[in-house]
Amino acid sequence: MQKVHTSNAPEAIGPYSQAVKFGNMVFTSGQIALTPNGEFLDADIKVQTKQVCENLKEVLKAAGSDIKNVVKTTIFLADMNDFGAVNEVYGEYFSHKPARSTVAVKELPKGAKVEIETIAVIS
Repeated sequence: MQKVHTSNAPEAIGPYSQAVKFGNMVFTSGQIALTPNGEFLDADIKVQTKQVCENLKEVLKAAGSDIKNVVKTTIFLADMNDFGAVNEVYGEYFSHKPARSTVAVKELPKGAKVEIETIAVIS
């Protein structure tokens, strides 16, 4: 197992890695709307989702993969009423339609509205 790190995405805010590589797979930790310098974007759900997806792109790139190689995502929402808005932004990044689960949670770190984690192939 190999840890993945990039300064183009926010540092992990706990005792974990941005992602890990195992064989030809990469498993990203959940990303919230933190900028690469650690500033939390306390903004609407679309702005947060876009930042999350940009973070994932950078972590996947650092792992030698790409957002187009994502085979599974998990989305955590603080409010299921944001499902449609998240789908709008998500669809711009994941047009290849990987497998996905979406769940509502009581709350997310830093008061985030959305968190997304991925599993991708390294080709």
